[in-house]
Amino acid sequence: MSAFHKSRQWINKRPIIFKRDGYICKECSRYGKTTVATMVHHIYPIDTHPQFRLTNDNLISLCNRCHEVMHDRVTNEITSRGIELQNRVRHKLFQSN
Repeated sequence: MSAFHKSRQWINKRPIIFKRDGYICKECSRYGKTTVATMVHHIYPIDTHPQFRLTNDNLISLCNRCHEVMHDRVTNEITSRGIELQNRVRHKLFQSN
């Protein structure tokens, strides 16, 4: 866990995102499933886009399974599904900054 993930800013931000998303996995809900969200995911990773680390439009509530699908935990590379998600939010994020 990074220092950022232990920071007061992140500890305060996570519940805001969970509440906004109704405590359900937003990716599962796209397919009509209701799954409890256990993670708040950075759509554009902190290491490549630190300016979006606390931007609501860059954060999404996911279940563990969907979180694992978004990026390869071994290589830390964004998967094709993660890139699809980035493309869905790109307009909101980059237009506001």
